[in-house]
Formats: sequence, C-alpha cells, structure tokens
Amino acid sequence: MLQDIVTLVARFLSKINPLRLSLILPVLLLVSGLAQAQGVNVPNFWDSRALLERPDLPATRTIRFLVDDDFPPLHFPGLDGNPTGLSVELARAACERLSLTCTIQVRRFDTLLDALQERQGDVVAAAIPITTDLRSRFAVTAPYFKIPARFAVRKDRHQPVPEARTLQGKTIGVVGGTAHEAYAKAFMAGGNLKPFPELTAAQAALKAGEIDYLFADGLGIALWIGGEEAGGCCDFSGGPYLESRFFGEGIGFITRTEDEPLRRALDFALQQLWKEGKYAELYLRFFPISPF
Repeated sequence: MLQDIVTLVARFLSKINPLRLSLILPVLLLVSGLAQAQGVNVPNFWDSRALLERPDLPATRTIRFLVDDDFPPLHFPGLDGNPTGLSVELARAACERLSLTCTIQVRRFDTLLDALQERQGDVVAAAIPITTDLRSRFAVTAPYFKIPARFAVRKDRHQPVPEARTLQGKTIGVVGGTAHEAYAKAFMAGGNLKPFPELTAAQAALKAGEIDYLFADGLGIALWIGGEEAGGCCDFSGGPYLESRFFGEGIGFITRTEDEPLRRALDFALQQLWKEGKYAELYLRFFPISPF
C-alpha cells in the first residue's frame, strides 16, 4: 500500500503547478490508507422524508460526465491514471444505481461549463459552487458536498469550545478578505480578529501559539490537520458552520436546463446512494479526516 501511495504522489506532483504543491500533497497522503478511519463525521444533505421518483431515461443513452483532475479529494488522477475522487466515484455510483452506461471525460476546470453548454458532455461533476448565476444558466442537483467553516485549536492549550461567551478577548486568526473574516466580524465581535494573507500563514500562527483559534475553510484545515506540516499539533473545535449566505450552497451535479429528466434522475440516485450507505462508504474513502 505504501509503495502505491508513493507512486501516486510522484505521478500526480510531476504534472501540477509547484505553487499548488503545499495544498495538494497533504490530500494525497490523507487518502492513502485511512479509508477505515473511525469516528469520521459523514454529512447528510438529503431529507429522508422526501420521496423522490425515478424519471424514465432511455436505457440506450450514454451519459457523459465532465470532470477536472486537479482538485483532490473530489477529483484527481488515481494510481492507474484514471480520474477518481468523491465527485467522480459518486458519478459512477449514480450511473450504476440508474442502470445507465456512462463515460468520464477529463477537461480543464475553466472549460467545463462551456463544454456542457456546447453539448460536449451531459453532466459536470466537479467542484463548481452552486450560485445564483450558475442556476440561471444550468440545472443543478441538490448538493452532495459542502465546504463548512470550522474552528481549529492547539490540542495542548485546552481552549473552550468556541461560542460567543468563550471567544470574548480571544485572538482569532482568519484569512483576510474571505467569507470567514466577514462572518467573524458579523458574529464574533467579542474576539480579537487577526487577519492573515493566506491559510498557510494562519495555520503556522496557530501551530506556533500566536493565536488562540483559527476560523477558516474546514476542508483546508482538515487536510492540514492530517498532514505532516501540522505535526499533530492541532484539531477541530466545535461544529461546522454552513451558513449559505457566507459559505455557499455547496456542490452538485450540473446539467443543461433542458435536460430536466437527467437532473431529476441524478437527484433520485444521490438520495438512494445515501440511504443505501454507498455515499458514506465513498466519503470515508476520500475523507478520513472529515471537515464536518
């Protein structure tokens, strides 16, 4: 297993921009052999009371999924060079659940929506945030993933669980100019906010004990906590923050607006994958340290 992971890392890093190395390497290390991690919080984005009906789709139709391969753990190259990740494997599982034939096509991230619009594919399965603008141009399923905001603390400082009272007078690190800073300014007035130019600088400050709390992108923090750079110094504190006005609606499968039966079929499949435990299985494979 270890040799396989080394091979995957070497192949992947040889193809990426060196500036992204510090973000991507921890992800690859995380997905290496921790799929059976215990105590991982698996999110649920589906209402179990909603009874979605499966629309009829021609059994002869082949569904073409468009993905990017540069955003692990949602979509990235596997050991065999083929795309994998939570988004990709959910697409494959949805096709199997619907008894449809599907293909996975890798394209550059900034070309995905244009390719969908030009009918070069049928579904985009990549980490494109659901926004009002996106909904005005395309149809989107219910979200299958969200990136929450989270607090992180040093383990040895025994800081209290963050809430309005306990944050009074505490130094809270945030990344300047982000939704996390805006949220902290709006709801954490009692804390002393300390902005940093980037997440890595804020993480280093937390590790060094220069701040009491770090409030930032939960996915980025999860990858850092499980990586070598953190050195086991830190952990999450409190629960996830999912306020859509600040942190977005999440990520879903994207189809053309006129392909409504396909969108509804994918919504049906995603809900069934959750109910049947397949979503949890895939989530544990790619998120051994959950941002939730």
